[in-house]
Amino acid sequence: MATLGDVTRLVALLIVVAGLAGACATAGAPAPAAGADPVLFDGQAIWESQCASCHRADGSGGRGPRLDGDRVFNRFDSVDAQVEFLRVGRGAMPGFEGRLDDDQLEAVARYTREVLAGTR
Repeated sequence: MATLGDVTRLVALLIVVAGLAGACATAGAPAPAAGADPVLFDGQAIWESQCASCHRADGSGGRGPRLDGDRVFNRFDSVDAQVEFLRVGRGAMPGFEGRLDDDQLEAVARYTREVLAGTR
C-alpha cells in the first residue's frame, strides 16, 4: 500500500517531468546571429507564429516537411520561388496570401534559407 509520502514523491516527479516536456516542446526557433539583418529576426518571429507548429521550431519537420539543412535550397532555387509558394501554398501547405504581406513572406523565406539552412 502506498503511503502519503510515496504519493507526494510521485506527484512531485510528475510535475518535474511535465515541466521538462513542456520546455522541450516550446523551445524557440534558432535565432539569427547577433548583428544580422533585422529582416531575419522578423522572419524568425513569423516562423515561430505561423510555421513552427507544422515544421517544428528548428525546421526538422512534423506534419510539414523538414526545412533545415539544404532541403529548402533543393525545393526552391530562389527566394522569389519560395515566396510564391508561401503565397499560394500547395497540397497540405496553406497559402499565406492575405495573412502575410510580401515583406513578411520574404522575411520568412530568408529566415529558412539563411538561418534554418545552417541547422541539422
